[in-house]
Amino acid sequence: MTDRKQTASRIPTFTSIAEEAAFWDAHDTTEFEDEWEPVEVEVAQPLGHILSVRLESEAFCRLSAIARTRDVNLVTLAQTWVLEAIERAEATDAVAPDRRITAR
Repeated sequence: MTDRKQTASRIPTFTSIAEEAAFWDAHDTTEFEDEWEPVEVEVAQPLGHILSVRLESEAFCRLSAIARTRDVNLVTLAQTWVLEAIERAEATDAVAPDRRITAR
């Protein structure tokens, strides 16, 4: 990091989120480029992945109806069934636990 002379910031200290929002609505961060400091950021692994699955209209309606009768979210039901199918496939295929692919 380079040595910089410490000067008072032109960005005020805010007493509320509303006050800060109003300030940034009226200002642009580029007005304060001389006050920026490099920071190190650690980015975590994603918590999950999104998988799009195309279903025929009839299958979607059937899945929706089952979710409604069970009083669960449609996506939650689909996720549960996919995980159950994975477990059945692993058990049937006799995939050794050390040979299974895991998220990295």
